[in-house]
Amino acid sequence: MAYSPSPKKAGLPREVLKWLQSLDLSFSTKNVRRDFSNGCLVAEIFSWYFPKDFHMHSYENGASLPTKQSNWSQIEKFLVKQNIGLSKEVIDGTIHCKPGAAELLVQDIYSILTNRRIQSIQRVEQGFTDKAYQEQLPMVARSTASVAIKNNLCLSEVIAEPNIMANQRKVQAIIHRHIEQRKEERNQDPNRFNVRPTLGEQAVRIASLLAHQSEPELQINSSVAAC
Repeated sequence: MAYSPSPKKAGLPREVLKWLQSLDLSFSTKNVRRDFSNGCLVAEIFSWYFPKDFHMHSYENGASLPTKQSNWSQIEKFLVKQNIGLSKEVIDGTIHCKPGAAELLVQDIYSILTNRRIQSIQRVEQGFTDKAYQEQLPMVARSTASVAIKNNLCLSEVIAEPNIMANQRKVQAIIHRHIEQRKEERNQDPNRFNVRPTLGEQAVRIASLLAHQSEPELQINSSVAAC
């Protein structure tokens, strides 16, 4: 059985890849999530269309959170100046390597700069989680609660948000989503989880018996009950 690619190595539509290759960037894209997180490639792409607004010596090709924030701060100032609408949620998701965020960002940039529509746009889970990827895996291979937290809450995301309560809410949301997914799995395959019907489910329903009785029988039963 073939599964969808891992969120870390999810690809881009063919037309977007051909466009990136035509720009002759400083290095080719191999891992979309990693390569676009620090903003250097994004700045280089925009520099082809706005050479006076981008000076590549101002951008550092590093992986630390301060480096990413510095690069993206410059890019966001340009976006505001040119009134280019890139979602803040998508940018933050790209910085923190969230599943699907970088892919959506590159596709948005492609559409904005080329004024072309993408025929096969990549669909991503709202909030940039790995839910869609997990659903493609067999149940035995899906993440545990601890792995789900690790996959959906990056260390850089925690560092960038110093509010402990905010991070706790993110963790609780991930755990809640994981529990709901497990409940759905139990409903889909109760035999695998040895799920037995509850006492209430085994109980005989009076309404079920009445439904199988004919109308004359119901009338007789009603008359007897009245007496």
